[in-house]
Amino acid sequence: MTATAEQPPRIGIIGTGAIGGFYGVMLARAGFDVHFLLRSEFCAVAERGLQLHSAPFGALTLNPVQAYSRAEDMPPCDWLLVGAKTTSNSELAPAIIQAAAAGAKVLLLQNGLDVEDGLRELLPDSLHLLGGLCFICVHRAGPGIIEHQALGAVHVGYHSGPVMADAPARQQIVEQGAGLFRTAGLDSQAMANLQQARWQKLVWNVPYNGLSVLLGASTSPLMADQHSRELIQALMAEVVQGALACGHSMPPGYAEHLFKVTEKMPDYWPSMYHDFLQQRPLELAAIYARPLASARAAGCPMPKIEALYQALCFIDGRNR
Repeated sequence: MTATAEQPPRIGIIGTGAIGGFYGVMLARAGFDVHFLLRSEFCAVAERGLQLHSAPFGALTLNPVQAYSRAEDMPPCDWLLVGAKTTSNSELAPAIIQAAAAGAKVLLLQNGLDVEDGLRELLPDSLHLLGGLCFICVHRAGPGIIEHQALGAVHVGYHSGPVMADAPARQQIVEQGAGLFRTAGLDSQAMANLQQARWQKLVWNVPYNGLSVLLGASTSPLMADQHSRELIQALMAEVVQGALACGHSMPPGYAEHLFKVTEKMPDYWPSMYHDFLQQRPLELAAIYARPLASARAAGCPMPKIEALYQALCFIDGRNR
């Protein structure tokens, strides 16, 4: 079944962790037909539903949940939202193909640079591939339990697919994607340049994700100490320089804006720290290695980010 003007789109969530669970619950709450693919937490969610403890929206429970342990059991979905980590993208392709309706839109809700490229090679040309940048403070507190502290905006951009050469058609699809989140009461913007948007997100992700692991500190302690504040600003400045060298502009004062926003946020442990705590692989390739390689190829070394990356590689290897 394909969505029409009268028939709302069917949405599938691939990877029902913090990100997939939060946006899936919000979309289902808005009236969308949402289907969740789970692995280890399938039994818990099938029995007790999904619980979202949200500072802005209150306590929300989705029960029953249209939950599946196998993609082949899911109905064909018009939109597939991928909330799994970038480290598992190559393993997700068969599930995405199995759950996709004809001409489906696949939206990666992931951090990092070039995360769509590897997955694109594994998907049929008939599927649209988009990137989604989530500006949110959220984490998984237990099987089927999601803690949402603040924010929730999603920026959506088109990566590749059947309408790559048709700018108006691309824009229409991106607007459709942003419209899903707006209907759910969340801010969402259509991004004309996905690669530029991903560099902009790295301005926050590079310092706070890595330093949370390296220093064992959440955002409030990092922002309270003068030495870590200066290091954060230096790392942000290197990301901006790398983006400019690669031909991607930044809004004036963008790094300073993100720095000030973080000062006002509730204390937050970034997602990389939770991966470290659970001894899961850190997303080092997407957030560090690829931006470093791109900037280096453009003649722009980023020495502080390189040092942070090398330290994280050691920590990641030892942790696992």
